[in-house]
Amino acid sequence: MLKEAIYHRPKNNFAYSYDSDTVHIRLRSKKGDLTHVSLLHGDSYILKDGIWVYDEEDMILAGSDMLFDYWMAEIKPAHRRLLYGFKCVSEDETIYYTERGFFDQAPEKTANYFNFPYINPADIFTAPHWVKDTVWYQIFPERFGNGDPRLNPPNTQPWGGKPEFDNYFGGDFQGVIDHLDYLQDLGITGIYFTPIFKANTNHKYDTIDYLQIDPQFGDEALLRKLIDECHQRGIKVMLDAVFNHSGYFFGPFQDVLEKGEASKYKDWFHIRKFPLQEGDKLNYETFSFEKNMPKLNTENPEVKDYLLNVASYWVNNFDIDGWRLDVADEVDHAFWREFRRTVKAIKPDVYILGEIWHDALPWLQGDQFDAAMNYRFVHAIVDFFAQRKMTAEQFKQEITHVYHSYPVPTNEVAFNLLGSHDTPRLLTVAYDNKQSVKLSYLFALSSPGSPCIYYGDEIGLTGGPDPDCRKCMIWDEDKQDCDLRAFIQKAIALRKQIPAFGNSGSFAFADIHPELISYTRENEQEKLLFLINSSDTPIQADVPDVFMNAQNVWTEEIHNEKTVTIQPQNFMILHKTMQ
Repeated sequence: MLKEAIYHRPKNNFAYSYDSDTVHIRLRSKKGDLTHVSLLHGDSYILKDGIWVYDEEDMILAGSDMLFDYWMAEIKPAHRRLLYGFKCVSEDETIYYTERGFFDQAPEKTANYFNFPYINPADIFTAPHWVKDTVWYQIFPERFGNGDPRLNPPNTQPWGGKPEFDNYFGGDFQGVIDHLDYLQDLGITGIYFTPIFKANTNHKYDTIDYLQIDPQFGDEALLRKLIDECHQRGIKVMLDAVFNHSGYFFGPFQDVLEKGEASKYKDWFHIRKFPLQEGDKLNYETFSFEKNMPKLNTENPEVKDYLLNVASYWVNNFDIDGWRLDVADEVDHAFWREFRRTVKAIKPDVYILGEIWHDALPWLQGDQFDAAMNYRFVHAIVDFFAQRKMTAEQFKQEITHVYHSYPVPTNEVAFNLLGSHDTPRLLTVAYDNKQSVKLSYLFALSSPGSPCIYYGDEIGLTGGPDPDCRKCMIWDEDKQDCDLRAFIQKAIALRKQIPAFGNSGSFAFADIHPELISYTRENEQEKLLFLINSSDTPIQADVPDVFMNAQNVWTEEIHNEKTVTIQPQNFMILHKTMQ
């Protein structure tokens, strides 16, 4: 037994309150090393003759990645307190793992064990309940629909032209309103808008005025109409905030440019010295090395008050349902804690989503964000289904690693995008293989989390890196891939119709065939088995007995054969209702 690989920490993603009655406990061990793990657990105050009284419960092997196995137990402590340790069994050894290390016998003293002191409701990670059932659609407003040409910026190009870093096509709020029926028919229940505030570019990530809508999109009255129309259709609205940096033409930064050290705003930014620029050398910090995006000093009380007022204003006055926070990991944690308190005081179920491309656990402790953009999940799907850079086993290991990097409640509201304004289009990445795109969406829409479609991906829009991924939406149905759209529409419908398909069911990979991506989604009422063949050859596999006489939900046929053949780049979904 490799004891060095056995790991647990009574916090974060290894021990947490799932709800007010339930604690999830996880243990990590070397892959294939342990044959059995059980959890010794009880109340820290219940003793008999001075010896701790405990129960023993088997832990399930919840998944494996390249190096480790992950074991899981769900406990409902009678008094919301939990003292616990682990009995670890390999083929030739049994040891007890506790906070004090390893023992040959279960220690008698409570001081040796791990402790989950109390399930305090205030400490439970709680994201808005509605997010679990939301299917998002990301809209880049400048490129979705030109509904009111009177708002067009100067030199607006004809709709559908080649996107450049600095050209405009006139997309606006009215263009979105005009196509809300389309989104509703697709099954969309949430819209994420990239920035809508006054800025000097087509992407609007260089904010000039955080309290003014960019005139090319419309005005406050039109935004209210858009949000009202969305809410009437059951569609939530999330706006994009850029609090890490401002635009070059942001009023306070212009004041610093004009007045130098005499500016009352000089401490709003990270300025190393004056003048702000010497030749090509910038003496102020920016997003990346972008001169036009000076980094804001969010530790400055005035900056903090200004930005928190911005966050409050749009929630208070427009009833938005979420904030997506750009470059969130470069802003201090203290600011985000205050941000959460501020917006949640106005609207407790507002969704706070951080743009974090790497491990986001430090921001997902219940005191800052509800979720992060789940890019590691995205990259696994793209690398496997679209680019075929991974084997089926490597893909399963990577997804397992991602899931066990976070608590279950966090996974349930993770923002599972497959593309965005920052990435090449999925169909282009997949070498124009539409079937690969279908399988990518099938996996994403049947996984834990809150899935998102980047506008136009559902109708086969193509595009390389920025700015090519920001093409105008195609509204001529003769030029749309209606088959791809119908596929995604059907998958969304199944997610809504079958609870276990979405977030009302556990997820686990099934060991059915090494080349298949096979997994189950299940709850007490139903079980689903997904069999996905992303290869170019047919695969035969035996279906578990429990899924005999189950319904294939995609074809609506009853399946009654033990051995199935999954055709290349195809799939089967079996659904069984439990008696």
